[in-house]
Amino acid sequence: MIGPGGDPRTTLRDLDPYVIEVARAVAAAGGRAFLVGGWVREWVAAGYRLPGGHEFDLEVYRLPPERLVAVLHRLGRVNLVGESFAVYKLQPHGDAGDRLPPLDVSLPRRDQRVGRGHRGFAIEGDPDLPPAEATRRRDFTVNAMMCDPLTGDIVDLWGGRDDLGRKVLRAVDPATFVEDSLRVLRAVQFAARLEFAIEPSTAALCRGIDLADLPAERLWGEIEKLLLKAARPSIGLRWALDLGVVDRLFPELKALVKCQQEPEWHPEGDVWVHTLMAIDCARRVIDDLPHEKQVTVMLAVLCHDFGKPPTTAVVEGRIRSYEHEEAGIAPTEAFLDRLRIHTLNGYDVRAQVVALVESHLAPSHLYKNRDSVGDGAFRRLARRLEPELLYRVSRSDCLGRTGDFSTEAHDWFIARARALGVEEKPPGPILMGRHLLDMGLRPGPEVGRIVRAVYEMQLDGRVVDLEGALLAARALLAGGGARPGAA
Repeated sequence: MIGPGGDPRTTLRDLDPYVIEVARAVAAAGGRAFLVGGWVREWVAAGYRLPGGHEFDLEVYRLPPERLVAVLHRLGRVNLVGESFAVYKLQPHGDAGDRLPPLDVSLPRRDQRVGRGHRGFAIEGDPDLPPAEATRRRDFTVNAMMCDPLTGDIVDLWGGRDDLGRKVLRAVDPATFVEDSLRVLRAVQFAARLEFAIEPSTAALCRGIDLADLPAERLWGEIEKLLLKAARPSIGLRWALDLGVVDRLFPELKALVKCQQEPEWHPEGDVWVHTLMAIDCARRVIDDLPHEKQVTVMLAVLCHDFGKPPTTAVVEGRIRSYEHEEAGIAPTEAFLDRLRIHTLNGYDVRAQVVALVESHLAPSHLYKNRDSVGDGAFRRLARRLEPELLYRVSRSDCLGRTGDFSTEAHDWFIARARALGVEEKPPGPILMGRHLLDMGLRPGPEVGRIVRAVYEMQLDGRVVDLEGALLAARALLAGGGARPGAA
């Protein structure tokens, strides 16, 4: 079957020459290499047009591990990442290493159930495994296709191309699908990323799989892909609710369902619907951020109204959720604990998310009092969180509704933060301890007290340079603090 892009043998001529080189070296040694995984899916879905930005995965048949390793060592640097089932990271030498990330090269895998849950498998590489058996272990038919990079031949034993055309996720083998609980989360994130439906019998399988064994790091791995790789993460979150994932794993999200909101401000419906709309808005405004800050914004928007269920009440005929920002701290921390979210690339994601949830209405509050709000309020806010991230979270919250709601408050907020240069962090202190020691003050608690007091003046704009900071320090010392030379 040839797709809308023409003959796959023709389009593969443009495949990276290094991939071709590896496949030819494998063939010369008596084996056969197939491209597998996401690259093949995207290539077929695009009508045999080569997708960009993908890593290449090669599965090698008819070549024992020791011969495969010998071949790979001639082509680049080899790192073994799965000893029992022979998965190798091949880092190309020379120019290819600049073009390509490491290639995953593996043997076909034979799985044997030895226990319960996601980890209850013994996995062994088997170069003589027939392709039908090797692909049977894969999750969905669209992920079970293989392509020979030398010939363009596609091995599609489970109807993956038909399911791509139908835009549906279907389990390859129901008997093996249910053995791995992670596949329920993979169904959720792939449904969002591909914007596919989940075939009814596959959805039924997902609803019956026990999820209690999923380790936090694997759970987060799939949630992260959902939040960052899908253009509309709300699609996956809806499936997560439909498949029982929300009920079984995320009580904080479940509590949002049917939690009513004041129709004047939230005509879209309950807090769950609002959160889905807001998360899609957030996804559109994070691509220019580094990875760790993308994660932070998406998690903060997902959690921003966790405080509404315990605070929502009807007051004088209106639905109110007073102080829901502060009430959202504890459930946000519980949610992050479940995913073991702390730091990422040295960035304190957890602290930022909690602070953003607690302050997600701050831009609106500051705007309402803009005539009396001083610069110090922005500088102090920047000590607790990044105003640039708060802007994106709060604006997504505002736009995550039906109706016409203005973002004037948010645009004013970030313009002022940027004008002050505090959109990412607060100003550094002008006065340092060494300046006081140079004045003759001896080391001790008084040094810290003076530095902190002058910094507060700096935040308010009363100190703008070192000369002014030194004058302020001298005034504090003259007013009853320690004298130069005091202990």
